[in-house]
This record gives sequence, C-alpha cells and structure tokens, in this order.
Amino acid sequence: MTTLSLRQRILAMFSGLLALSLVVVGLALWRAGQGGVDALVQAAMLAGFGLAGLVTGLWFLFDRNLARPVETLAGALRTGQAPGPAEAAYLADLGAAAADAARARERSDDALRQAARDHAAEVAREKANLEAILADIGAGAVLTDAEGRVVFYNASAARSLPGLGLDRMLDRHLNADALRAARDRLAAGAQATDLTCASAGGERLSARLRRVDGGQLLILRDHRPPSVPRDAVEALRRHAATLVPMLEVLDGPIPPALARAIRAEGRGLATATRRLSDAVSGPEGAAADVRELVAGLQTTTPLPDLCFRAEAAPLNALLQALDARLRAQGLLAAVGVQPDLPGQMRVALEWQGAPVAVDTLDDWLEDAPDPGQPEISGAEILAAHDTGIWPEAEGGTARLVIPLWLAEARSGDSGVTYDFGLPARRLGSTRLSDLTCVVFDTETTGLEPSDRIVQIAGLRLVRGRRTGERFETLVDPGRPIPPASTKIHGIDDAAVSGAPTLSQALMAFHHFCDDAVLIAHNAPFDMGFLRRAQPETGLQFDNRVLDTVLLSAMIWGQSAVHSLDALSERLGIVIPPEARHTAMGDTIATAEAFLRLIPALAAKGIVTFEDAVAEGRRHRRLIGDANLPG
Repeated sequence: MTTLSLRQRILAMFSGLLALSLVVVGLALWRAGQGGVDALVQAAMLAGFGLAGLVTGLWFLFDRNLARPVETLAGALRTGQAPGPAEAAYLADLGAAAADAARARERSDDALRQAARDHAAEVAREKANLEAILADIGAGAVLTDAEGRVVFYNASAARSLPGLGLDRMLDRHLNADALRAARDRLAAGAQATDLTCASAGGERLSARLRRVDGGQLLILRDHRPPSVPRDAVEALRRHAATLVPMLEVLDGPIPPALARAIRAEGRGLATATRRLSDAVSGPEGAAADVRELVAGLQTTTPLPDLCFRAEAAPLNALLQALDARLRAQGLLAAVGVQPDLPGQMRVALEWQGAPVAVDTLDDWLEDAPDPGQPEISGAEILAAHDTGIWPEAEGGTARLVIPLWLAEARSGDSGVTYDFGLPARRLGSTRLSDLTCVVFDTETTGLEPSDRIVQIAGLRLVRGRRTGERFETLVDPGRPIPPASTKIHGIDDAAVSGAPTLSQALMAFHHFCDDAVLIAHNAPFDMGFLRRAQPETGLQFDNRVLDTVLLSAMIWGQSAVHSLDALSERLGIVIPPEARHTAMGDTIATAEAFLRLIPALAAKGIVTFEDAVAEGRRHRRLIGDANLPG
C-alpha cells in the first residue's frame, strides 16, 4: 500500500470495501435461500455484522493512513517543522510537498531574521551601551507606568527590594502610604519629590520620585545609619594606648627594637582605621574582577570567576611594576590565583628561579607604581587594602604572594531588567502573547501524592519573552530521598541538608509568582504538590494555569506523544543531558516550548488564555485541567 499514491490507496480501500460488501451480501442471500425464518434472520445478522466490520476496518485504515498523519502534518506546518519520514510515510507526495514547504519557510524565515538583525545592529549597540552604563549606577532605579507597575529596574534596586519583578505593583515592595503621598505631590504639580519609606522587609530607605513620560522614576538611597563594630573601636583604642607611651619616651636615636614595635603598632592602627572606615562607609565598597587585577600580565592557568574587595587601578599598577622589576632581573613571571583563608584568595606572581630578598622587595615597594596616584607608594597601596606581600619558595618555584578579600561576584548580565512596551499593552489583555507568566517545574521524592518536593525552579515571561528573572532552590523534604528518585534527578539527602524547608521555599516562590499565570508540563502533577502543601505552609496558589501537554495536543492531536522530550524534539529544542530532570533544565525547555507554541496556537484561532482553557477541556481524556481544584 505504501508504494501507491494517496488517490490509488483511497481507491483501493473503497474497491476492497465494495468487493467485500458484495461477498457478505452474497453469503447472506445464499443463507436466506436455504429457507425458513431462521435462515432469514441469520442472513440479516450476517449482512449486518459483516458490513459493520467492513466499515470499522475502513475507518481504521482511514485513521491510520489519513487522519493521524494529516493531524501530525498540520502541527508540523504550524510550528515550522518539516515532518519526519515516519510522520509522512502514509501521505505519499503530500508529505514530501509539506517537507519542501517547511524548508522553504525556514529559508524565508532565516532571510527575514538576518535582515532584521542587520537592521537592528545599531539599535542593539546603543541598547548594550545603555545597559552597561545603568548596570554600574550605585543607586537603585525603578521605573513604573501610570498604574505603578514596574517596567524597569537595575541590579541595585533588586538588592534593595528583594522579589522586585517586571509587571508587579511597586507598592507591594515599598510602603504604599508613603508612595501614595509622594504621587499626590507629583499630581499637584511637582516634577520631583523626596520620600522616606520602609521596604516590605522593614529596611528604611530614602528615595526621590520623579515624573517620567506618563510614569514615575524612583531613585533609592540606603537610609540605614552606618554601624560601627565594637572590635574595630577597641583595636583603635588598644593600638593608640600602646603607641602613645612609646612616642613619649623618644629622646635621641630610636633603638631598633623600639622602631620595630612602633612600626607594628602603626600598621595595626592603620588596619583598624581601615576596618572602621569600611564599616562606616557601608558594605558597598570597591570591587574588582580578577581579570581587572591581572590585566597586562601572563597567567599560569585559566582564571576563575572571582571578584575581590579591591581597587583595580592601584593593585594592577603594583602587580605590573613588580612584574617589570622581575623581568629586569631576567625572571619571567606569571600570575595565578590560589585558595587562602576562608573569604580570601592569594594572588601570586610565580617564576622559576631564586626568590626575591625581603630587603629588595621593601625597596621596590617604596616606589609609587600608579601614575594616577603618584603620591602613594606600593606599601601604602597594600596597607590601604588591609593586606601585605611576601616572598615564598617551593622547590625551584618562587613567588610573591598578596592575599585579598573576596567580594560578591558581579553578575555577567547587564544588571538591568526592563520592558518599556508594558504600558502600551492593552489593559486586561489575556492574549497568550501578552501574559505575564511563571514557567516552573518541581523535582520530588516520588510520584505519589504523599511525596515531597526536593527542588523547585521558575522563569518569568512577560509579553512573549524571557525577562532573565529566575527562581531556583533545593528543598529539605524532611524525610529520606529514595535512591530510585535520586537516580532520576540526582538529588540526594546530602544535597538538601541545610536547604530551606518546604514552607520557606514555597513562601519565596509564592512571592516570585505573585499573580502571574503558572505554566508547567503536566501541570496537574506540579500544581498538586503546591496545593497539597497549603495546610502546612498556609499559602494558596490560586493562579491561572496553562499546561504545555494540552497545548501540544491542540497542535498535534491526542494520538501524538506529548512527553517533554517528544515536544522538545518536535520544536527543535535541545535539552542538555545533564539538565534533563533538573527543575531548572526542564523549566527552560518548557518555557521555550510555550513561546514557540504561541504562533502555532494563534494560527488555529487559539489566541487568548480563555481560548486555551476552553480548547484544553476537549482533551480531558488526555490530562486533567489544572485550573480546577482537586
């Protein structure tokens, strides 16, 4: 049959139906000719059952040869994917033509995308420059639309207001009364106004609110008074109390022992003063990436992603000056980074040869290496960073070692999150392409309702794109994790030791979700764990829900396989093996699938959330509706 064209195959089916029908009728007539009422009844039953069987067989052949392949083919065309050989095997030339059409569409799409990329190149460069500028602004900045929903914020604002996200009301993160009063002042005609308010976490902040293009721009400043640690004050007192008597007995030449003691106390006084200065100036001090510190120097190994509490310019100048001194002596040094005390790393210049003498190193440190600060010596640069330098030797390798304190690593992202198109979105729009969504996935101790969550992850989508906002945490289930479950997701008892409890994790996730639409693959499973936890956590997840299993069935029909792996393969989504069956890996795949399904659903007339829910209820035989309780 597969060697025949589609028309010949249909003709063969109906010809076979006609021939077999004649045979069945002939047998029935022959039986009726045997005479008697019983023979007539038997003939009628033979004809009826025979024809019913033939029609059923014909339906099966049509379903296998036409209905299922055409349904699969339609889904492939709507998602821009060429049908595979197995999907087109029963469609003869139609399958090949569909594959050609899909490839032609792909070429056309590639050409359009390239044209769009070329056209947007300059805009993208300007956007990147703006993001780079805004990312390093120390003050928190939040831009809202006229209703008070967030359309832009930078990294500093996210630190000051944990849980801040696009399309959320700002007054959920700051004192609503203080914001309302400030907005009233703007409405009265002021262009900008100051305010002092508390965050949702109780942090006291000062800010300035300004009218900007129909919305408001909020600039945050930390209002907390600096705290002065007692140990720093006590260290100052102790060093001063020791140093003053030494200075009072000075008369004539200073004995070497006394000079060393004075230097030691002076260094201690400088260190304590720096610690006190750091405490008073707050936690946001200078920070330098390791690559900034070693710029212009050879490295021993690939550098780790580290950030130090240091000023890049003077320390880099010092390292380059020391490297130049070593090269002047014929020693070729390279810089490396090694572990040290907790919270510290050692930056070391290494070479093969004899170590540098301490007196020689002291002489080198008398010079001022930083041209931007010619009055500061190398020794003073080290003292300003609360550190020192010393030579070491190990076998034939010598090095100069500088320990430095680690700082919080800088994010590789731009540090800003925004969608300036949010205010233009139609008010109350439920279009799938307009929704604010959180795609999520859970990993559990098992598949039974009595099992527990061990990991949960989520990604935020706004108006059909990923914003970069993400949530991920392990969860202590309060019970041993079965080895069979660990084999699937790789999470064992040691991994969740010290992790947040279920209540703590779901409280943070509930705040991350807010009132967004929740999206999951096999949503009744994941939503069931969230809803069954309500008696324990007191949290109610009554968000609207979409299920990518149902969305897949709307495109490819119920007869197709709708696992996450099968859906990803049909849509050309690659899940790295190490990310499969991890909460974040499956969440990313589900989010990509949803975004790629939106245009295919629109092509079928499924445009809004309500359309998707109504269409999904036609597939109740496949999976339940996660929007219904139970």
